Amino acid sequence: MLVTEFSTEGVAAPERFPLWAEAAATSHMRNRLRSNARDDFRARLRTVALAEAQLSALAFPHLEIARTNRLIRQADPEVWQVSYLAAAHGTVSLLRSETTLRPGDLLVLDSSRPYHGNIHTPGGEWSQLTLQIPRALLPLPEKLMQSMLAVPIGTGSGMGALLARWLTDLNTRAHEFTPADVSALTTMTLDLLSSVVARCRDAEDAMDPESRRRALQVRILDFTRRQLADPRLTPESIAAAHGISTRLLYTLFREQGLTVAAWIRTCRLERCRRDLADPRARAHTVHAVAARWGFTDPAHFSRAFRTAYGMTPTDYRHQHVQK
Repeated sequence: MLVTEFSTEGVAAPERFPLWAEAAATSHMRNRLRSNARDDFRARLRTVALAEAQLSALAFPHLEIARTNRLIRQADPEVWQVSYLAAAHGTVSLLRSETTLRPGDLLVLDSSRPYHGNIHTPGGEWSQLTLQIPRALLPLPEKLMQSMLAVPIGTGSGMGALLARWLTDLNTRAHEFTPADVSALTTMTLDLLSSVVARCRDAEDAMDPESRRRALQVRILDFTRRQLADPRLTPESIAAAHGISTRLLYTLFREQGLTVAAWIRTCRLERCRRDLADPRARAHTVHAVAARWGFTDPAHFSRAFRTAYGMTPTDYRHQHVQK
């Protein structure tokens, strides 16, 4: 997958903001940028190419952003811009109406509509994730999307929370993916976003059946990952949590080349492997690590781990903690 990293740290303080403005103009739709920190603008930008779409992670102290009619006339990529304010806050003005933005909000903007934003961040970690999607690519009516412009979408629970986690994982794990993954990742991202917007407007019928089905698959996989520590996690409990039959659940997994039991086992083993390689978890016994991730039978866990990774959990821990 094509990942591009950029930072202003490598140049002198007076050059940082102009360099950032140039990089932002290249990677995003063109805006007029100002900042109260322009004298020493310490910022980072990562872009992740998703076929025709693009995910960007940004870290900056403060930005005043204006998309003007003049800039729109000069060049309009005709994209939806969806921003997840992981740690940022501020305001956005559209059609003479100002909206307050808080950390955790999702926000939709249109490259063909002028707007003004004033965004502050604490600095440090990635404070904002921005998804740019060609309008023709999103399987939702134009009128529905227009109704969501500059309307904050919460990410504290439900589909909003799932989309926020998904975008965060896409950014943090971008280097793990290969070009062969791009098509599937792009499709799942579009389906999740469509489902979030449709639910906000009680308009899920506006999504085509295939998009709804794929969004359900992503919700189920996310739910399963979050419940791995529960030894009572079963196909029946997963199906019940999503209001579907176990038969449909098996079908949804089979369509992705998976089985429910194998998926749960693989995810649990991966969590155990990660903890066993973590020096901070040395105080926990191997069996305690296994139990933490839902393995109730130590002998079964040891066999499954050895089959997956070619050595016992104890040997794996010794090998990796020593490194």
